[in-house]
Amino acid sequence: MKRLHAAPKKRLLTSALLFALAPPLAAQVAEPATDGPDATTLDAVTVTGIRGSLESSMNLKRDARGIVDGIIAEDIGKFPDTNLAESLQRISGVSIDRSAIGEGSRVTVRGVGPDFNLVLLNGRQMPASSNGDGSTVSNSRAYDFANIASEAISAVEVYKSGRAETPTGGIGATINIKTARPLDNPGFRANVGIKGVHDTSLDNLPDQFKGSSVTPEVSGIFSTTSADGRFGIAVTGSYQERDLGYNQVSVPGGWRGFRGDEQNWGTIPQPGTPGSENIVNRPGPDDVYSVPQNLNYSVTGVQRQRTNGQVVLQWAPTDSITTTLDYTYSENKIQQQRNDMSVWFNYGPSSSSWTDGPVAAPLLYTEILPFTCAPDSGVCRGADLAMGGADIANRNENKSLGFNVEWEATDNLGFELDVHKSTAETSPDSPYGSGGTLGTAAFIRGNTTADFSGDFPILTVQYPPGYTGPRASDMLVTGSVFHRSYMKSEIEQVQARGHFKFGDYSRLDFGVAATEANNRTAYGNVQRDNTWGGAEGSAEDYPDNIWIPGNMGDYFDAFPGSGNPAFTDGFFMFDFKTVRDLAAQFAGDEALYLAPATYNTDRRVTEKSKSAYIQVSSTWDIGIQLNAAAGVRYEKTDVTSSALVPVATALLWESNNEIGIQRDGSDFTTLYGDYAHWLPSIDLSAELTDSLILRSSYSRTIGRPGWGDIQGGQTLNEPVRIDGGTGQQGNPGLEPLKADNFDLSLEWYYAEASYLSFGYFQKNIDNYIGTTIIQATPFDLTTPIGGAYWNAAVANACPTTDLTCIRNYIFTNFNGQPGVVRGPNDAGGNATGTITGQPGDPIANFRITTPANTGSSKLDGVELNLQHVFGNSGFGLAANYTYVDSPDLNYDNYNLGGQFALVGLSDSANLVAFYDKGSWQARAAYNWRDKFLSSGFDSERPNPVYVEEYGQLDVSVGYKVTDNLTLQAEAINVTDETQRTHGRNARQLLYGTQTGPRYMFGVRYTF
Repeated sequence: MKRLHAAPKKRLLTSALLFALAPPLAAQVAEPATDGPDATTLDAVTVTGIRGSLESSMNLKRDARGIVDGIIAEDIGKFPDTNLAESLQRISGVSIDRSAIGEGSRVTVRGVGPDFNLVLLNGRQMPASSNGDGSTVSNSRAYDFANIASEAISAVEVYKSGRAETPTGGIGATINIKTARPLDNPGFRANVGIKGVHDTSLDNLPDQFKGSSVTPEVSGIFSTTSADGRFGIAVTGSYQERDLGYNQVSVPGGWRGFRGDEQNWGTIPQPGTPGSENIVNRPGPDDVYSVPQNLNYSVTGVQRQRTNGQVVLQWAPTDSITTTLDYTYSENKIQQQRNDMSVWFNYGPSSSSWTDGPVAAPLLYTEILPFTCAPDSGVCRGADLAMGGADIANRNENKSLGFNVEWEATDNLGFELDVHKSTAETSPDSPYGSGGTLGTAAFIRGNTTADFSGDFPILTVQYPPGYTGPRASDMLVTGSVFHRSYMKSEIEQVQARGHFKFGDYSRLDFGVAATEANNRTAYGNVQRDNTWGGAEGSAEDYPDNIWIPGNMGDYFDAFPGSGNPAFTDGFFMFDFKTVRDLAAQFAGDEALYLAPATYNTDRRVTEKSKSAYIQVSSTWDIGIQLNAAAGVRYEKTDVTSSALVPVATALLWESNNEIGIQRDGSDFTTLYGDYAHWLPSIDLSAELTDSLILRSSYSRTIGRPGWGDIQGGQTLNEPVRIDGGTGQQGNPGLEPLKADNFDLSLEWYYAEASYLSFGYFQKNIDNYIGTTIIQATPFDLTTPIGGAYWNAAVANACPTTDLTCIRNYIFTNFNGQPGVVRGPNDAGGNATGTITGQPGDPIANFRITTPANTGSSKLDGVELNLQHVFGNSGFGLAANYTYVDSPDLNYDNYNLGGQFALVGLSDSANLVAFYDKGSWQARAAYNWRDKFLSSGFDSERPNPVYVEEYGQLDVSVGYKVTDNLTLQAEAINVTDETQRTHGRNARQLLYGTQTGPRYMFGVRYTF
C-alpha cells in the first residue's frame, strides 16, 4: 500500500541572498513549500547550481496543491535578468510587458493583463504606483517589477489556480514574492557582490546624453542567529546605477480612422472632387482607413539609481511561537533627457497611396504645403519643422512594514496573525516638476511626405529655395508644457489564519482579513502658447551656438531603412536648461516655465474590504493516492471616490488645429460603490503512479477595477480639435471582473530533475471592464467652429477644409469684435491670435471615455512544459509553450468604435539550455511572445495598439575560482532586437523602439 503523507514539517528555504548571491556551485539546502497534508513531505535536499535550482522549482510544482509554478532561489539570482519580471517570463503562461528601456516591468499571465494579476510580498497584498513620461500617472494596480532587485528574493510562487486562503484580486494568477527568514537558515551567513554594466544603447545617443560607459551594481547579505536558535537577524541590500538610452520613431498623436465614403475633416478627397486625382489605390467606400496625426523621431538618455533593502528580526521565545518583524524598502529614481524632430499634419491638400482594404493604411502620405515668399527679399517660409526637448525626473518609493506571529497551540491546532502597512509613491524629482517639454522649431517646411511602406517610416521634407537643411538662425521656442504628477497607493491589512489537523490526514484551514487600500492621483500643468507657433522672443533672440546639429538617421541603425537617402533627418538638439532659462527670461516670468506648485486635478479612492474563508483538505488511498481540497471565500468591498477637477469656462481657437481650454477654479465631487462575492474553489490530484500526477481545479476569482476606472470626476483633454474634444471620467460603481476558472493537467516526473507536463485551462469572465465613448457637452462650452465668424468666412470663398483661410478672414474682418484677438503674423505671413466661441455659436461636443462592465466571454489555452537533464553530462534544457485563444475577446479592426477586447492575449514560448558541471556554469535563454493587444486606445481615440511579436536571447557564464570567489558574465538582448507597435494595419506604426545589448561582469565573495 502506498504510504500516506505525513504531517508537513516547517519549510526550509534558504535566505534570499544566500541563494541569489552565493557562488554558483556552493551547496545549499532547501525544501519545496508545503500546502498542508495533501503535499508531499520531502527530506532536505542538497541543491547545487542551475540543475539544483531547476529541481527545486520542479518539486514546488509537483508537491503543491493546485496549479503552481515558481522559481526557487538561484534561478532568480542566476538568470541574466535585470529584475523579477525578466525571470518570471521563463515560467509557462507568464509574459512580460517591456518598458521603453527594454526591461520587463509588468506581467501578463495566461492572457490576462497586468492589472488583474495580484502581487503579494510574503503573502501580503502590495500597492503599486508609477509615472512613465512625467505628464500623467498610470492609475494602474499593476506592480512594476522594475522597482525591486532580483538579488533580494529567495523564491517566487505563481498560483495559477485560485484558492480560498489566497487574498483576492488575481484572475490570471496570484504571484507571491518571498524573502529571507534568518531562523530558517541558522548560523552566520554573509556575502557581497560587485558588478559592472555596459549598456550599448549609449552608443546610439548624442554625446550630451551619454552617461558612464560602465555603471556599478553592489549587493550583499548579512544573516545570523543566536547560539540557541531563538533569535535571528537578516539584512539584505543592493544598489544599482544604470545609464542607458532608447530611440523611438512614433506617431504619438495617433491615427484618425474613417470609412471610405466618409467626408470629414481629415478624410482624403472623395472620387471626383478636387485632389482625388492624387490618390493611388484609394480605399473603397466600405473600407476602413486611417491617416496619421504626426510623425516623430526622438533620442532619449536615461539615468537610473535603484536602492533596495530589507531588515528582518525574528524571535522564537518557545518552540511553538515564532515572531517576525520585517521592513522592506525600495527606491527607483529615473531621469530622462530627450530631443526630437517631428511634423504635424493639419489635413490640408494631400496626396497618398494605400494598401488594399478592408483595413487600409497609407504607404505614402504627403501634405502639400506651399511656401510664403516675401516679394522684396525673396525669403520663403513654410510650416514648422518641430525640434523639441524634454527633461523628466520621477522618484518611485516603496515601503512595507510587517509583523507576523505563528503559534502552534497544540500538535494539531495552529494560529497566525499578520499585520502590515505598505505604501508605493511616485513623486516629482526635478526642479521643473515631474517633467517639462519645450517646443522649438524652424518654419522651413514645405511639402511633407511620410513613407510608411517599411518597418521604419521615412520622412521627406521640402526645404525653401537655397536650403539644404535647417539653419540655427531660424530656430526659436514655440511653446512649452511643465507637469507636476503624483501617485500614492497605501494598503493596511490584517490577516488572521488558523488550521486544525485531524487524525485521518485531513485538515481544516480558516481565516479572516480586513484590508483598506487608499489611492491618490494628482496632477497639474502650466502650458505656454497652445499654438506652438512662437512662445517667447524671435529667432534673432536665440544665439546660434545653443543649437547642436545632428542627423536623426544616425541613431536608428538597428532598423532597416533608417539610412534611406530620402530621409530628411537633419535637426537641432539643445541643452534643456539653457533654452528653458532663455525662454523664461524673454517671458519675464519664471513661473511660466515651471510646473505648478499645486495640483488642479486631485482624485482619491478608498477601498475597504472584509473577507473570511474556510477550507477543508484530505488524502485517501483508493489504490491510487487521491488528494482533495475544497473551500469558499467571502469578500465584501466598499468604494468611496472623491475628485477635485478643474472647471472649463471657454474654448480658445489658437491655431489651425489647436483649441485651448480656459479654466477657472475646481469642483469637488464624491461618489460611492460596493460589491460582495462568494468565491468557491476545489482542487483534486491523483498520483496515478509514483511519477505520474493528474490534477484538476475549479475556482472563482475576482479582479478589481483599476484605480483610474473607479476614480470620480470628469476631466477634459487639451488641445481640443476641430471636430471636437476628448475627456475621461471614472465609474466607482463598477463591478469587478469575475472569472470561473477550470484547470486540468497531467505531469510526468520521469527522471531526476526532469519532467514533462501538459495543461489545459479555461476562464469564463463576467463583468469585463471595457471602455465606452459617450458624447457629452460638459460646461456647455461654445466653439467658434461652425459659428457666426466661421460661416462668414465660408460664405466668402474659404473652403471648410482650409483652416488658414478661415482664420485669416476672421482676423482681417472681425479683429476687435467680441472673442477675436489678433496677434502678429507668423513666420509664414499668416495671422495669429485667438478666436473664442460666442453666444449662439455651436456647443462643443466632447467624446468622453468612461469605463463600463461591457459583457462576458471566455478564453482557454494549453501549456506544455519540458525540463530534461542529460544524466551527469552537465547539460540540460527547459522549454515551454503556451497557447491562449478566445472566440470573441479579440479586437475587430474593422470596427471604428470602442469595443470589448482583452489586452495581453498572446502565445508565448521559452527555451533555456544550460551547462552546469565542475567550476563552470553557462545558460542561454530565449524568450518569445507573439503579437498582442496592449490597449484599445491610442493617444486620443478608440484605436487598437498592437505590440508586435518579440524574441530575445540572453546568455550568462559563471566560473567558480575558489570555494568563496565566483566570476559571472552576462549578456542581455544579444541579437539587438527592436520593439514595434502598430494600429489597425501593420503599416500604421505607433512606436518603434531601439535600445541595444547590455553586458555585465561581476564577482561575488562569500565569507
